[in-house]
Amino acid sequence: MAHSRKSKSNNPISSAREVLLAHIKPGDHLTIALSGGVDSVVLLDILIVLSKQIPFTLSAVHVNHGISSNANRWSRFCCDLCHAYGISIYIAYLQIKKETGVSLEAIAREERYRVFSHMPADFIVVAQHLDDQAETLLLQLFRGAGIRGLSAMPVLRKQSAIAPQILRPLLEISRHSIEDYARHNKLRWTNDESNDDTAFNRNFLRHDILPILRKRYPNYPNTLLRTSRHLSEASQLLDELAAMDSENCLVGDMLQIDCVRKLSFARVKNLLRYTLVQQGAMLPSAAKLEDIANQLLSVNRDNQLHITFGNYEIRCFKGAVYILHKKSRIQCLDQYPWRGETHLALPHLNGAIHFTEVVNQGIDRQKLQTGSVTVRARTGGERFTPACNRPRRSLKNLLQETSIPPWQRSSMPLLFCGEYLVWVPGIGIDCEFQVKSGEMGILPVWEPE
Repeated sequence: MAHSRKSKSNNPISSAREVLLAHIKPGDHLTIALSGGVDSVVLLDILIVLSKQIPFTLSAVHVNHGISSNANRWSRFCCDLCHAYGISIYIAYLQIKKETGVSLEAIAREERYRVFSHMPADFIVVAQHLDDQAETLLLQLFRGAGIRGLSAMPVLRKQSAIAPQILRPLLEISRHSIEDYARHNKLRWTNDESNDDTAFNRNFLRHDILPILRKRYPNYPNTLLRTSRHLSEASQLLDELAAMDSENCLVGDMLQIDCVRKLSFARVKNLLRYTLVQQGAMLPSAAKLEDIANQLLSVNRDNQLHITFGNYEIRCFKGAVYILHKKSRIQCLDQYPWRGETHLALPHLNGAIHFTEVVNQGIDRQKLQTGSVTVRARTGGERFTPACNRPRRSLKNLLQETSIPPWQRSSMPLLFCGEYLVWVPGIGIDCEFQVKSGEMGILPVWEPE
């Protein structure tokens, strides 16, 4: 295909080349997020050109959300396009379910980035551009977003230590320049009919509001980009403040209520936002965050606070704040046999037990021959003798005396020989099954997810 050569200021190839040279190294694997629309098709064409100048591996990923009746046709188009360019493509098929209080667009975006995070690549390259930046700022402004939400989309965004980074080479290129590039190079693309539906807020802005705004302020995308960058700097400063507050309030990896109470209310909310982002949680609304902060500041040390939002929950125990991903409900009747393997996965209890052989510690292997050995959760009424010089007691009372949070007690794996309780994580091995001095024992170690 022929390619235009324009001045660097409005040439998508020159702009993308500068971004790539600044962030990637030769031999990196780039995966383009290919929707089939004009923006991603232009980006693909540009990356094909640049892959001959900057040696990198290129592939594509297409997410089929299954929402539109044309979704499968778009997937076929992307497959044919990648075949014509000679690159591989991965198609991810999703089944998006509407959730109360969350827009379908937000759910689709979250699922799309979840797919991206599992791709075997160094970078996921997306086609967001200058006009997208302006639209996003205005949408966030009308939603009442805070400084983080109003910050500019970064050219490079890290997802996690093991996930590919998100790279946006076209952020300073206008939609007009992208469409001009597509027409000049006779590219073909698909049209998502939902992009014309002004019932969606972004489309209402794009089709009804921004054309009027452009008449009075023709350079508004660049102006709003500058505003977003100022807000991004302010957001970074707030993160630095939160990081300092976090160091002062963390014991282990948990916030301590007594330390949090020493902060101003604004800093408490800022610390909560920062901590939730670090944990990978989707931030709650401003009203919900304020409610969480108020409840945390008013909770007594002995209270067992429990707050839920989205797929996460916040609990308090003995002055510590636990931020947890909500797990599936434990099926107490499930039990797993143990036949001597060194690793026993327990998906119903969200973790695994590792068994090692140790001298002077652990379970007497001979005594485990007296009955079938199984692992299961508590059902109630269990009794246990962790110390041979102490009387046999109820497991319920023993657990109440430990520092194990109450909500973890129902999902702890208990090792039984027949109906006799042998081992409890965090408490130990029953006196009857403890190995004798000088002998080799089996030591179980519980590793929750």
